[in-house]
Amino acid sequence: MLATCPACGLLCDDIDVSQPSFNSCAKSIRFFSQPSLDRSPMIAGKAVDLAAAVTEAVAILQSAKRPIFAGLSTDLSGFRAAFKTAQHAKAPMTHMNAQSTWRNTKVLQSKGWQTTTLMEVKNRADVIVLIGTDVVKHNPRFFERNVWNQEALFTDPQARKIIYLGGESVDSSYGVSANGKQPTVLPCAMDALPELTAALRAMIQGKTLKADAIAGIAVTDLQVVVEQLKQARYAVLIWIAKDFNFAHAELTIENITESIVTLNTQSRAMGLALGGSDGDTTIHHAHTWLSALAPEVHDLSQYDTIVWVNSFSPDKALPTTAAPVIAIGNSQMQFDPPPAVFIPVATPGLDCAGTLFRVDSSVVLPLKPTRTSQLPTLTEVMTKMDALLI
Repeated sequence: MLATCPACGLLCDDIDVSQPSFNSCAKSIRFFSQPSLDRSPMIAGKAVDLAAAVTEAVAILQSAKRPIFAGLSTDLSGFRAAFKTAQHAKAPMTHMNAQSTWRNTKVLQSKGWQTTTLMEVKNRADVIVLIGTDVVKHNPRFFERNVWNQEALFTDPQARKIIYLGGESVDSSYGVSANGKQPTVLPCAMDALPELTAALRAMIQGKTLKADAIAGIAVTDLQVVVEQLKQARYAVLIWIAKDFNFAHAELTIENITESIVTLNTQSRAMGLALGGSDGDTTIHHAHTWLSALAPEVHDLSQYDTIVWVNSFSPDKALPTTAAPVIAIGNSQMQFDPPPAVFIPVATPGLDCAGTLFRVDSSVVLPLKPTRTSQLPTLTEVMTKMDALLI
């Protein structure tokens, strides 16, 4: 049985769940190996039935003055149901990855950008620059499926130029082609990326730098990268916003996207923001459709009740807060101390069907159940809560 894996933003759809280790990555194996656990809902750590847990959750919400729906690790259907309930509870919403997603959103809102898709990378890219990131930590099968894939239509995969620009302790072994062609590796400290990307942008614009090195990288080596980008038939500059954990990271992303704008005046170049986890790409799009606003970062300490939704990642802890927490999510979630209310729900792609956007936003893929479960879906729980809130 083939299934789609929601463990990262690539949403690989070739996973043989009967033998996942044969054609998948560690993230996928970990996801599909989760044991089935039909766990009971709880109120303050004591088992109750679903109706009692829903009633208690609604009572807490109704008494709250400043509630918020957070986490939001779920699929499209689950988010739409949660959005409706949050509207009736007069609560804002924020995803657990909002901090990194917002870095990209700021650039898109203020400047716009020119980006490509995973399929176009596979079929067309002849120069790929990975900026400040070790992609395989986030998207383990990126090289396998999109770089060295022999089904590329318009370029020779083995002839691609792979460049690692910036970043520390990057595993560049995945950038070695099957015929032994080595990637270019120009590392630097992560906090030097703003300086490095600003220099790259300036050089692409034809400006002369009065320096021998930038962030420890020789300007002559950087100039080679610039020339390769200018001569490329289809260059792709890749970054992962989650790795840019420094002040004003959006300006570094802007340096990258504006470099692409300049390259496109004479050649062909595109950007690609990778990463993606816990349904963050899907929630970003759905929140924007439903509210006309991109989801923002919220300080959870400013709210008196938190509804924490986490269908996918049981290893991610609840927020540390003195406010009551209503946890709705994966049945394997562990707590110490227990939340005010816990309602276990089905995990899309394991216990129930679902839908997610791929990280490049170009494809929507269905998730199908790979086992039987008696757990309610998030949509079912939110519908019950909503009926009591109205």
